[in-house]
Amino acid sequence: MTERKPPGVPFESWVDKQIREAERRGEFAQLAGVGKPLPDGTDTAYDELWWIKRKMAREGLSVLPPTLALRKEAEDTLAAALRAPTERLVRKLVEDVNVKIRDLMFKPPPGPPLGLKPYDVEEVVRRWRELREAAE
Repeated sequence: MTERKPPGVPFESWVDKQIREAERRGEFAQLAGVGKPLPDGTDTAYDELWWIKRKMAREGLSVLPPTLALRKEAEDTLAAALRAPTERLVRKLVEDVNVKIRDLMFKPPPGPPLGLKPYDVEEVVRRWRELREAAE
């Protein structure tokens, strides 16, 4: 739509004409989401930062302080370790997250305190073994 509005033509009429011509050419036929409801319905209050939140979700970004993000990662890692198929993977997962926990313990970033200490690898492996035996 590079055409300029001719002088003397009301803006609304000119826009309507552009839309009708684009529909006739089929330019709206292959749009993403055609026939589906609009996301984020009108039943919620307006949020001025909706586009930022959507972009961050799409990009996989987090707004948590580093300590809170690590707490979440540690919880997820512990759960993954307890579901791991091999003892070797359990040890690797726990040791990797322990390195990150130690880093934040000794070099605290701004934000809330971490409130975690490294996991006892042998204790996690013991729990993993108990869960596997119970499942069998």
